[in-house]
Amino acid sequence: MLHGIGRSLEDWEPQRPRLGTDHRMLTLDLPGFGLSPRLPAPTTLDGLAAAVWATLDTLGFTAPIHLMGNSLGGAVAMRMTADSPDRVTTLTLANSAGFGPEVTFALRVLAVPFLGRSLLRRLDPRTARRVERSIFHDRANVTAERVAMAVKIGRQPDFIPVYLEIARALGGFRGIAPAWRDDLLPRVTSHPKPTLIVWGDRDQILPSTHLATAKTIFPYAETHLFPDTGHMPQLERPDEFAALVRPLLTR
Repeated sequence: MLHGIGRSLEDWEPQRPRLGTDHRMLTLDLPGFGLSPRLPAPTTLDGLAAAVWATLDTLGFTAPIHLMGNSLGGAVAMRMTADSPDRVTTLTLANSAGFGPEVTFALRVLAVPFLGRSLLRRLDPRTARRVERSIFHDRANVTAERVAMAVKIGRQPDFIPVYLEIARALGGFRGIAPAWRDDLLPRVTSHPKPTLIVWGDRDQILPSTHLATAKTIFPYAETHLFPDTGHMPQLERPDEFAALVRPLLTR
């Protein structure tokens, strides 16, 4: 289970009591995010995917796996599938990057040289709370614990450079770049896997209109649009999310 840009493994923890009772669940920080150190090389989508495979190898995961990704984690999961399709059993994408150029203005601004670094240095509790509010439709999910964790992550020494490297690798001020999407998506669909693609209809980060694009690219996929839900349905709708995913995992 893979998280989004600037986030951490905690974004999947509500699924542990729901899916972890009869499946072995692995949540991890992508290198340089959460509380984990960066890779020695500049951060790219290829590098993140390779790092996750290396982690699985180190932990002894040799059987094919079910891959899930939210936002940037969805793009990483697709890259992993394209690189090693025989190692992937199913693919679940939640509000995944990769289905259009549109992205929140805040992320586009962060790709501007010097300005992005300056803004990320200002990640205090007030700013973190504002970011959390943009992620969830229901403000009850913007808890003190999540705000504190966001500040803690933002103060890690690798956070700013890694954030800027991957943001600029995938896009810029004009939005998410087409080149990597045009290369990746045909490679993923050339190895069809049982696939579930879900979205929140109130996503302020990646618009829910991307789900329609995803349907055309993955015509064999199951899809679902969560009502009154933001960028992280696995957090905001944990019961409903688990109920949708479980048949895919057990089928």
